[in-house]
Amino acid sequence: MRRNYLTLLVSVIIAALQGFNVANAQSVKWDSTYRPGKYVEIVNRFKADSKSKKDFVFLGNSITAGTDWAKLLDLPQAKNRGISGDITFGVLERLEDVIDGKPAKIFILIGINDISRNIPDSVILRNYKTMISRIRKGSKRTQIYFNTLLPVNSSFAKFKNHYGKDEQILWLNEEIKKLSAKNVTVIDLYSNFTDQDKHLRAELTKDGLHLIPEGYKVWADFLKSTGYLN
Repeated sequence: MRRNYLTLLVSVIIAALQGFNVANAQSVKWDSTYRPGKYVEIVNRFKADSKSKKDFVFLGNSITAGTDWAKLLDLPQAKNRGISGDITFGVLERLEDVIDGKPAKIFILIGINDISRNIPDSVILRNYKTMISRIRKGSKRTQIYFNTLLPVNSSFAKFKNHYGKDEQILWLNEEIKKLSAKNVTVIDLYSNFTDQDKHLRAELTKDGLHLIPEGYKVWADFLKSTGYLN
């Protein structure tokens, strides 16, 4: 009798914990419609910019937006299409304008803001695959380069919603690596920016999330050394 009682008690506790986890997961809200404050203004500026089939388009959020790619890489055809605060849904919304230009290469780095806004990993991954599918359909000769997400460094204590998500970053990066099966070139930025604790190297960032010029130099040197710019 006592054994049956203990078994029943354990079952009740497990069921209660599972119910709590489900309820907690369901209470986490996320919004696919979020766009940064200057999103429309910046998108319109991008649309007005000239386009060429020789363009190398760097597409993403503030980490992409934070440098002059043409100057950094000494490539006049490099176009910056980063918008600070953008998420994968924002990139999908403005992707057609990029595709219409039939650029030679597109370099994509996006997702850390999705993570900070509690967008599920599976949804982020689905959006990655949708980007690839749309580019493939609309500009068959465009070479697609997908960057793994950069690590973050919580010691700066400035972007708390982006911190404590290391497992999500690692999971998405592993999934990004699998995109190579879709004839996509995967650029593993993550491993170039981690310290011994798997955090973003402090000497390359100003706030634990964004890069300083030394960080962009690491990025640029890596791109040049791998031949991805050829």
